[in-house]
Amino acid sequence: MTIRITNKQARRVWLSLQGMASPPTGALNQQKLAKIVEDLGMVQLDPLRVVARAHDHILWSRNANYRPPMLERLLASDKLVFEHFTHDAVVLPMHVWPIWKRQRARKCAQMEKGSWGTPLPPKADRTRVKKRIASEGPLSSRDFEGAPKGEVWRRSSHRVSLDYLWHSGELATLERRNFSKVFDLTERVIPKAIREIPAANDAAQITWLCRSALSKLGFGTEREIKAFYDAADLSEVKAEFQRGDWWQPVEIESADGSWTPSLARPDIANLISTLKAPSSRLRIVNPFDPIVRDRARAKRLFGFDYKIEIYTPAAKRRYGYYVYPMLEGDRFVGRIEIRADRSAGILRVENLWPESGVSFGSGRVERLEAEVERLTRLVETPEIEFSRGYIK
Repeated sequence: MTIRITNKQARRVWLSLQGMASPPTGALNQQKLAKIVEDLGMVQLDPLRVVARAHDHILWSRNANYRPPMLERLLASDKLVFEHFTHDAVVLPMHVWPIWKRQRARKCAQMEKGSWGTPLPPKADRTRVKKRIASEGPLSSRDFEGAPKGEVWRRSSHRVSLDYLWHSGELATLERRNFSKVFDLTERVIPKAIREIPAANDAAQITWLCRSALSKLGFGTEREIKAFYDAADLSEVKAEFQRGDWWQPVEIESADGSWTPSLARPDIANLISTLKAPSSRLRIVNPFDPIVRDRARAKRLFGFDYKIEIYTPAAKRRYGYYVYPMLEGDRFVGRIEIRADRSAGILRVENLWPESGVSFGSGRVERLEAEVERLTRLVETPEIEFSRGYIK
């Protein structure tokens, strides 16, 4: 029997599963941080630090006691996560490494076909790169002879070789230094107990990808389930859902009142029955946060039409260069342009655009000020400056 899930229920399921329904409080240690990554499925890495880097902001949004060195330790010394590629660079729970075999093969196949826009260097070149790391120890792209300053952004031969070896699993990320990957041999990074787990066959890996994605999403279309890990083709996802009875057919009410046939976890009805109203806390959300990363899903569930405009020419931007969504309860109430001036020690609030029908009275402004104050502790800018007339 198909279950109908109202828009309010759908929003609350999604926010709850993604750790954004409860206040981000409580003690935090490395094991609890690893559990947050596990619950999210992955955390996207991004170098932009207009306020804080995406991964740090995402984790801080789940627990405000988080600080950036904690993720660095989780990767480099605790070995509880590893870095690889879904839709973008991410960290994933370490136990996923054996399941990730097909994604490693898929990314290598893409590079071999030249779909990354750069020819793959000869195998001899790749072998030389690997041998140098084997003999010298961990190296970044900048450590290679002839690598000019800023090489990390240029697709040189050694850079492509490093990427290929990394995608294949021959190399792994030991750590990040100034956000540049430091590569080492996989056997010196991934724990032996994890490496020795036999990889499941390809069909079982697809099954895991679909079930895990649906568990994190709660519900979704086949496209959304495919997009979550982006490690299987849509045709493979569709074929997987034609087998078995481990999912529940549902209809999800969109923000505009329309209904979308979807797939849901088999326990969706029980999950809905235990939901509580989300915290009324106002949150400044990172543009790469899981709750808005899939822009089409965010628009369907919240009626929130969001686009990051960093690649849009200034004259054509609707809002600003790097604008953050603002979540309050189970709805988005606006978007805000805010940046950390680290040299001056100031967190600057420059512009705020309320969503249609949302007013920023004294109570909401107080909640905003409290969120900005909390952010200063993450980015270590002790002062706050609100631009005159910042509310548009």
